Amino acid sequence: MTGQLRNNYAFIDSQNLNLAIRELNWALNFKRFRRYLADKYSVSKAFIFIGYIPTNESLYTSLQEYGYILIFKPTLSLPDGRVKGNIDAELVLHTMIEYSKYDKAVIVTGDGDFHCLIEYLKKQSKLEKLIVPNRYKFSSLLRKFALDMVFMNDLKEKLEYK
Repeated sequence: MTGQLRNNYAFIDSQNLNLAIRELNWALNFKRFRRYLADKYSVSKAFIFIGYIPTNESLYTSLQEYGYILIFKPTLSLPDGRVKGNIDAELVLHTMIEYSKYDKAVIVTGDGDFHCLIEYLKKQSKLEKLIVPNRYKFSSLLRKFALDMVFMNDLKEKLEYK
């Protein structure tokens, strides 16, 4: 990193991040992760896209206290009891709404649905980093961005909730 101050924004796919970290059998310390994004990638604003569930109010409050900007998606309760709240369109839309306000974007996901967004940001020299939660389980559509990727598997020591 050079001495210049950068103004980067992070756009976080919370569902992809959560499920991937859980599959790796550890829990993410969101407070540490927010600090990591600021220190490592000069992230001044971190948007987290998350399905809204009324019983999770304390989680939402904590995330806001840690410095995240929450973008909620209404959720649906499926017949099998699972909750569905796909945030893909919101993440893409907000990345573009904020486009002129940030120097570069940090995208946190392993979901190939964001391929077109990441490709566009890269072509515009607006992609700082693609943070993939699990190196062993992410969309092969994202492999072409290998030089821009970092994997959270390597960050467990730094970011695990203990």
